Amino acid sequence: MPRINVLPKHIADLIAAGEVVERPSSVVKEAVENSIDAGATIITVEIQHGGITYIRITDNGCGILREDIRNAFVSHATSKIATADDLNAIATLGFRGEALASVSAVAKVEVLTKSRDENIGTHYRIEGGEEILLDDAGCPDGTTLIVRDLFFNTPARMKFLKKDVSEANAVAGVIDRVALSHPEISFRFIRDGKETLLTPGDGKLTSAIYAVFGKEFANSLIEIDYSLNGVTAKGYISKPVYSRANRNMQMFFLNSRLVKTQTGSVALTESYKNSIMAGKFPACVINLTVPNETVDVNVHPSKLEVRFANEKAVYDCIFYGVKNALNKEKERPQVELEKVLSGAKFAKPQIFVPQEAEQIKFQPKKEEIRTEAVKPQVVNKTPTKAHVSQPEAVYEVKSRTPPPVFQKPRVTLYTPPQTVKEEIAPLPEKEKTEIKQEALPVVEKKIEEEKPIVPDFKIIGEAFKTYIFAECEGKLMIIDKHAAHERMIYNELKKSTDGIFMQSLMIPVTVTLSKEEYDVIISNTETLEKAGFSVEPFGTTSVIVRECPSVIDAADVENILIETATYLMENKNDLINEKLDWIFHSSACRAAIKAGDKTDRFELEKFTAKLLSDDSIRFCPHGRPVLAELTKRELEKFFGRIQ
Repeated sequence: MPRINVLPKHIADLIAAGEVVERPSSVVKEAVENSIDAGATIITVEIQHGGITYIRITDNGCGILREDIRNAFVSHATSKIATADDLNAIATLGFRGEALASVSAVAKVEVLTKSRDENIGTHYRIEGGEEILLDDAGCPDGTTLIVRDLFFNTPARMKFLKKDVSEANAVAGVIDRVALSHPEISFRFIRDGKETLLTPGDGKLTSAIYAVFGKEFANSLIEIDYSLNGVTAKGYISKPVYSRANRNMQMFFLNSRLVKTQTGSVALTESYKNSIMAGKFPACVINLTVPNETVDVNVHPSKLEVRFANEKAVYDCIFYGVKNALNKEKERPQVELEKVLSGAKFAKPQIFVPQEAEQIKFQPKKEEIRTEAVKPQVVNKTPTKAHVSQPEAVYEVKSRTPPPVFQKPRVTLYTPPQTVKEEIAPLPEKEKTEIKQEALPVVEKKIEEEKPIVPDFKIIGEAFKTYIFAECEGKLMIIDKHAAHERMIYNELKKSTDGIFMQSLMIPVTVTLSKEEYDVIISNTETLEKAGFSVEPFGTTSVIVRECPSVIDAADVENILIETATYLMENKNDLINEKLDWIFHSSACRAAIKAGDKTDRFELEKFTAKLLSDDSIRFCPHGRPVLAELTKRELEKFFGRIQ
């Protein structure tokens, strides 16, 4: 029978540290939350090598008294709560008293702190849970926490850390979210000696959003301010035309604390129904304010998961608040034709509203001044016919009497005819001799060339702008043009062994990403280049695409890149072939002709000829069949012509 032993303190601390400190970003999150609870208005975070070797957090908060500095690094020692009743209404970000103790157990920690009531500061050092130094120090009011050599005494944990770039981006993501949750605090982030973020701390959420995500994202938002049943939702949501391919830009805060809430995400998605396309998701930065006693934040070690006493009240507040904000947004987008014609970036389709003609006086240069008067010229800004989009046709659907019920004909998948191989005879002996005299290798191997044969067919027409009907060899062919075209493009991309034919974009596409998406895209630039995309960093949260495959439309580049980032984040494997295959799949789906697009007869014939001549086009990359057939006998049996 094994004996039960009480573990030594340092081993118990290492076990506890594993629940709180997973990576450098965990250290930064806990330390910054302590700075916020200390009443800081200016917080500076500096890291080196992804935060693995060096982290420094400086604030101007209340500081730590010298007699309390040792207790700060004792497990479950905190100034946030004192009694069990305090757990029922937690108003601070930290409350467990585990952060500093866990960090000091797996790193070399140094603290410089001074409270406003003290005349001299305190310098404290602790490494691996053991105190090294306690001395006087000259320092300003506030606290500076320095963490060096994270996991220096737990090499097994060190193996699970990612590259410096990935860890640094994870830290940047934490700083971004904390900055959005507290716009009244000025945050400064220094990464390997370079400042990458500085928020003004003016208390305006729009200023923090602008600093974190940039001008383009900030200008695409709608304000929300709504209260219902004791719950208040304040913040910003994205306009429907700026929806995204994933939920990575949905950020919910509860009483200024970052949380993951399925209730909020579902309410947000439901409120956008009939406003955005299927498969698209809105972005948001929403801060929920609820009474502290109606929520339990002591659920998970990371404090990201919470439990609501009344989830329906939270759902209703978000749902109706977002609905009201969308209904108030009646501003119609405007097209600035001058910018479009001059080559400026035109991100979204908009509607032009003509204004009155404007008179512009052209003044000659000083050296060309003449005595005669120059007549003002009138410039008509009304758009030409070529620039005005035509309204889509409206089709009337008439009710029809349902046909009599008969036995349905059997539909079988189409099996294309096999290709015929031709053999080219070898070169004559005379030509072989001449080639040999020129010191060139003699080709004696027979060359086989596949020459596809297109069977005779006749286009009957197209149904629902989606299915092509053709008669071929006594059979009725029904072709799904989107699925077939998607497979054609996919095969073309897959067989490009010498490199995909790329096109340079006249106007490079800039894509705004979250820190996690940015990290995974930058880490896979070589894979994207093999797939035909030339991607470069463009700031700290954006990338710029200068080239893409020739079969891709420039308008689809942003969505393909966001979808690729989502896939790479969810499927973390190093198999380049699988990554390429998925990118080809996504690109082919975007580039293929869509169901409902009008196709003229000449295109239908060329499309069908290519399909019937290629026996590899049987299923789309999703696995759906591209073609089905009905024989003449099956049709005659269906209509009762034969038994």
